[in-house]
Amino acid sequence: MTAKRPWNLPERCVTPESAYLNRRSLLAGATGAAAATLLPPVSRARAEADPSAGLYTAPLNGRFADAGRAVTPEAINTSYNNFYEFGTSKDIAAAAEALQVRPWTIAIDGLVETPRTLGIDDLLKSVTLEERIYRHRCVEAWSMVAPWTGFPLRALVEQAKPLASATYLRFETFMDPEMAPGQKPSLFGGGLPWPYVEGLTVAEATNELAFVVTGAYGKPVAKSMGAPIRIHLPWKYGFKSIKSIVKITFTDQRPASFWEQLQASEYGFWANVNPDVPHPRWSQATERVLGSDERIPTVIFNGYGEWVAHLYKGLENERLWA
Repeated sequence: MTAKRPWNLPERCVTPESAYLNRRSLLAGATGAAAATLLPPVSRARAEADPSAGLYTAPLNGRFADAGRAVTPEAINTSYNNFYEFGTSKDIAAAAEALQVRPWTIAIDGLVETPRTLGIDDLLKSVTLEERIYRHRCVEAWSMVAPWTGFPLRALVEQAKPLASATYLRFETFMDPEMAPGQKPSLFGGGLPWPYVEGLTVAEATNELAFVVTGAYGKPVAKSMGAPIRIHLPWKYGFKSIKSIVKITFTDQRPASFWEQLQASEYGFWANVNPDVPHPRWSQATERVLGSDERIPTVIFNGYGEWVAHLYKGLENERLWA
């Protein structure tokens, strides 16, 4: 018999196939309205074919085949997203179709043996893809389950050949205000620190759970979910899982992430899930499963403590949970 994971839930909490999702903005309502008026209509002519489509589906990794609840329907996961480059509401899917995913390169630099730039399709040829079903917990206290396809972040770290002095990875997303109007200074009065940046320790990046995502639901990952390459860190709040990566820098300095720069009192570097440590403006004790109005208990490390708790031994004086 399979051991019961700390995330296992009763059947009544499983995400239903259909749901009504309430729109909300992470920023002030007026800002969200301004964003909506500035987003361009989708240009179907820009929706190019993804040359990696033939790589999917990939084999399911049996170690990560059970997330303790049903996979959230694709229609929900691809249409309820935070992607501020394309607007502050959740329904950015249409606007995100403007994201051009070819050509796409990822620069790897900093404290590595040889800095280089990889094309996304060359990178995909150099790794073995697999599927993992992971839980996702947003800092806003909602959650979902996604069948991600990709490869361990550890494999990319090994390719990079970091120097012994490298202790952190700094991730950066694209910067293109013409393509992504949310990056235009006029939209938010120049108040957001673009481009989006996130960071991990090398120890976190090489943990078995850390995953580079290039696909979902048996196809290349949707633009609204961070195409063509993002990461997923299931034990951390969702804002740590940066989308649409164009640069990875190995460094000996802790990166200041996007949300940390914007509001350090609310969003820290570590951002591990902990139901006992509230956000300054709301509780983290429970979460709303997308597709259901019922709230369920949140679990420390989002239920993945057996894989990651050891990473934080001796760091108890750090702000590990927000």
